[in-house]
Amino acid sequence: QVQLVESGGGLVQAGGSLRLSCAASGRTSSSYAMAWFRQAPGKERGFVAGISWSGTHYADSVKGRFTISRDNAKNTVYLQMNVLKPEDTAVYYCAARTTVVVAFSSYEYNYWGQGTLVTVSS
Repeated sequence: QVQLVESGGGLVQAGGSLRLSCAASGRTSSSYAMAWFRQAPGKERGFVAGISWSGTHYADSVKGRFTISRDNAKNTVYLQMNVLKPEDTAVYYCAARTTVVVAFSSYEYNYWGQGTLVTVSS
């Protein structure tokens, strides 16, 4: 089992920045692909960013504004979010899958955190 705990969400004005953290524990592995998803009210959970040994991947809506990174020594994945927009408002979830390839569908991930709310005011 892998446990994931997100932190760093909050309220920020448009144009501001936030950094989300996802701390992993349990049967973790630096080879697991990790990702961030988000879900706004009334919408489906969607892919935001992913990271694996082969590199990083981003949704078109966040390219150039968000950066995903990981610190394997700390078993932690980060999502640096800059130039935030009101449409970025959502609950952000950290996810892990026990393969080395990032997937873009939430159904491909084995483990999930509880989510952290990000609210961007206009």
